[in-house]
Amino acid sequence: MVTSTALFTNAATVNQANAQKAALPGGIKRYEEEAAKPKASGAANTQQDFLKLFTTQLQNQNPLDPVKNEAFVAQLAQFSQLEATTNMASQLGVIAGAITGDRMMSSAGLIGKSVITPGANFSLKAGETVQAVVDLPAGAEGLQVDIVNDADELINRSTLGQQTAGSMYFSWNGLDQAGNAVPAGNYRFRVIGSSGGASMTPAVSLRKAIQGVSQDAAGNTMIEVQGGKTLKLADVARLGA
Repeated sequence: MVTSTALFTNAATVNQANAQKAALPGGIKRYEEEAAKPKASGAANTQQDFLKLFTTQLQNQNPLDPVKNEAFVAQLAQFSQLEATTNMASQLGVIAGAITGDRMMSSAGLIGKSVITPGANFSLKAGETVQAVVDLPAGAEGLQVDIVNDADELINRSTLGQQTAGSMYFSWNGLDQAGNAVPAGNYRFRVIGSSGGASMTPAVSLRKAIQGVSQDAAGNTMIEVQGGKTLKLADVARLGA
């Protein structure tokens, strides 16, 4: 007759043998153990990491307690979703690159055209002609256009007659009042006029030629205008021929 002590001893021996059989080789961990480990901030499994864990789990699963069908299907679904997301990200990168190239090609057509930039200050180069524009919504009975230097000294003055409503374009050829070429440097347009019997000082904008097109790190289309200034294309209010 087998005593109860012997039964307990046999059961312990069987459990110990099963535990040894279920033990994994050194250096190999179960999928559940690896998945349960807390991830470092910003860490994420790649497709290759997931596949490695998945195949290791299948090769080393406990034969006495295999992976349940539901868990197996759920892991396959996770793997398929990860693969689809990876492929989608790759395709989106290709599309984004194509859009960037198309945008640069279309923007290249702006080279040689003019852009209107607000501000009356400009840097004059030798032999250069500077173009400007003022908006006159109600027209003007008369206008006076002055060019002054950094010291606010008068360099040239033109008196214009009555102007109709709209945009008035004018230019300066870099000559002073006596017809002599002025040195390169910083100058400013100053416009004074009258409309409806009241004096006014309309804002001046400069008309500059577009000399180059580029793209910054954020994907914004940038245009390089006459004088070396760079602007965002999205900030440009008016383009001209």
